[in-house]
Amino acid sequence: MKNDHLARRNVAILAVCQALLNSTLTISISLGGLVGFNLASDKSLATLPVTAVVTGTAIATIPASMLMKRIGRRAGFSVGTLIGVAGALLAALAIARVDFWLFCLSMLLVGSFSAFGQYYRFAAADVASDSFRPRAISLVMAGGVVAGFLGPQIAKWTKDLVPDALFLGCYVAAAGLCLVALALLQGINIPRPTAMELRLPERSLGRVMRQPTFVVAACSAMIAYAMMNLLMTATPLAMVGHHHSTDDALTVIQWHVIGMFAPSFVTGSLIQRFGVLTIILAGVALNLLAIAVALSGTGWLHFLVALTLLGIGWNFMFVGGTTLLTSTHNAVEKAKTQAANDFMVFGAVATASLLSGHLLHHFGWETINWAAAPFILASGALVVWYLLGRRAAARASAAE
Repeated sequence: MKNDHLARRNVAILAVCQALLNSTLTISISLGGLVGFNLASDKSLATLPVTAVVTGTAIATIPASMLMKRIGRRAGFSVGTLIGVAGALLAALAIARVDFWLFCLSMLLVGSFSAFGQYYRFAAADVASDSFRPRAISLVMAGGVVAGFLGPQIAKWTKDLVPDALFLGCYVAAAGLCLVALALLQGINIPRPTAMELRLPERSLGRVMRQPTFVVAACSAMIAYAMMNLLMTATPLAMVGHHHSTDDALTVIQWHVIGMFAPSFVTGSLIQRFGVLTIILAGVALNLLAIAVALSGTGWLHFLVALTLLGIGWNFMFVGGTTLLTSTHNAVEKAKTQAANDFMVFGAVATASLLSGHLLHHFGWETINWAAAPFILASGALVVWYLLGRRAAARASAAE
């Protein structure tokens, strides 16, 4: 029996660290396109720093998981957080030097920090019982709701802190958030797998990934995150292009982040009550509704409602996919399975982020939304296929 008292303590610490991580990411992603636009001579490259964040995440997911398998969660998270400090301070230096490529490098480091932080949700599940696991994952994700307020507010408070260096103060503040997280992480306690768990048979990664459950879990998370990033990355530039202010764009991103993480207070309970596949399908429906709102107009309220719905839809699909993934591996398969999943997720996110700036610059906001819709629909169709397959298998088993 898992010790849920220990799990709850870890969840509390990891939820705060999730809030600090996501505040750092909110600052980096919401301002990345704007800083990039200021620094880049080729304005079509403006969102490249945001792409660098998610590329850094994709590149570091596998090394982060393998490192934590060797040295443990706490030490691994600490290494990742120090990388975040270095990335944020390098971003401040890049702004001071008006160096676009140095800023892109700094965002690559911030993305690497994010790769380590993505495993907070899996760390919460490590010592949770089967019944508490969906809530443990969702409660850690709920810590990100603080980032919806903290990240944009810090950006607003510090963007003009250094005269003649717009946004430099934001990244100094982000480095401070990382240092606070580093101190808190020393309090988590995640025991290594037991001798009995380590004696479990280990399947090849290919065999794990061929499971229909893995396919549905990974695709739900991958499509949700990639399409959310495609639209979110373009939003600040699209809003400024439609004559909205930077503060208006930051407010929309703020509510988007709240939409991403506030549902996590109840997502785990909803999964327990209605089933993980139902919640993923609800996320698909919300994402399609977000796209419909975005296509209906470019007023401030259109952006606000669309991005908030997009955040909620992402939450249901991503938390649902993560919960489903934990049922596809045992203790000895955990590191490689989680690494493969997150590499796929953030590889797709990096691709979407790279395309976002080009689609917006050359084709406009409406095209980006139309481009996202088929992928969301495909994710929903995959879940329906999986559900029908399970029901057919259940009927066949009953007939025997």
